[in-house]
Amino acid sequence: MSSESQHNITVEVETSYIEGQSEPNDERYVFSYTITIRNEGGVPAQLISRHWLITDANGHTQEVRGEGVVGEQPNLKPGEGFQYTSGTMIATPVGSMRGEYQMVDENGDEFDAVIPAFTLAIPRTLH
Repeated sequence: MSSESQHNITVEVETSYIEGQSEPNDERYVFSYTITIRNEGGVPAQLISRHWLITDANGHTQEVRGEGVVGEQPNLKPGEGFQYTSGTMIATPVGSMRGEYQMVDENGDEFDAVIPAFTLAIPRTLH
């Protein structure tokens, strides 16, 4: 079995602008994001850590690294998923996030699950 079919972690993202926590006059735009991680591969895999690059419209990038997600290191059997919600703050009404989850399979092999870039934007900002 190739590692391509063994390791297949999919990542889906939904974002929301949190108007009540944002202060546009102070360049504070708060967004939540809900992530669904699914193990579409052939072997169990555990999420060990995360790495994010969060970029605002001015090109300022924050780099975030840490263990697990929302205090957990979910272990996903083939076909299983895990969903969580977190948030971030940027200085502009539009920005983006991308990154990867560092995973380890049941054999101890480490691999990265890529989180494709997604947009953070207040409603009616992008056409």
